[in-house]
Amino acid sequence: MSLYADLQQLGSLNVDVPLAGRTTLGVGGHAAMLFRPSDEEALIQAMLFIPQETYLFPIGRGSNLLIADKGIDGLVVDLSDLNTLETKDHTLVAGAGSRMSKIAQATVGSGLTGLEFMATVPGDLGGGVAMNAGAFGQQVSDVLQSVKLLNRNGQVQTVSREDLDMRYRYTALPQGELVLSATFELAEKDAKEVKQTMRDMRSKRSETQPLNLPNCGSVFKNPEGDFAARLIESVGLKGKQIGKANISDKHANFIVNQGGASCLDVLDLIRLAKDTVKAEKGVDLEPEVKFVGCSL
Repeated sequence: MSLYADLQQLGSLNVDVPLAGRTTLGVGGHAAMLFRPSDEEALIQAMLFIPQETYLFPIGRGSNLLIADKGIDGLVVDLSDLNTLETKDHTLVAGAGSRMSKIAQATVGSGLTGLEFMATVPGDLGGGVAMNAGAFGQQVSDVLQSVKLLNRNGQVQTVSREDLDMRYRYTALPQGELVLSATFELAEKDAKEVKQTMRDMRSKRSETQPLNLPNCGSVFKNPEGDFAARLIESVGLKGKQIGKANISDKHANFIVNQGGASCLDVLDLIRLAKDTVKAEKGVDLEPEVKFVGCSL
């Protein structure tokens, strides 16, 4: 059987698929192929058919991504159906395709604390683990117990948090391996308090971030002891526009798509902010957004 036929047996496979609508920024070209496995076992089986030389890229909701205008010449794997979610005692196990907002909501019903910040993160768990996502003083590594990973040979392993060298917006995942699920060890807390904390976080996020326009979240990591947004604003770039993209006039560490922005528009703004802050403030901002098929 052909690769196309093999993967169709394990989910859905389409060719020449536009990716812009699959990202929160609304930017990017087409995927040569897009495979959506029906469940975790289907993805494991699929690895036996996908040639090792095929470029593989996992995607969830597509937050924190800047995809090149030329697209991705490979196989994009949509993990949306890996969305199982289970809580037992103080433990929560979630599939890589689970929306982080839904995971946060599940902790409310179980009276558990530690993942409230996920209520404000517009992405799926796989990406959240891969970048050690966080907000409001919480991050994935604070309560992560272990991650189940899949390699290109179809082998599955469980890796503990201690073996992932997790730091601020960084996780040392083994090269080429995909996140299947993650297990969290949480603590008990009154459900009403957990819910109120999430409400407060959402409210603050709405007040300070440009949620009304497509964006990829924070563009740069905050340098130690400072904020990327403050630095970008201090060099006069808040509101700066190139093409159909601009540095948000609400939060300078966000780039928003005014409609029809290209990857090049966004890259030019990122370069401008990075170079200007380095020249005028002596701070070398490190991107938080992941570049796919493009680079600075």
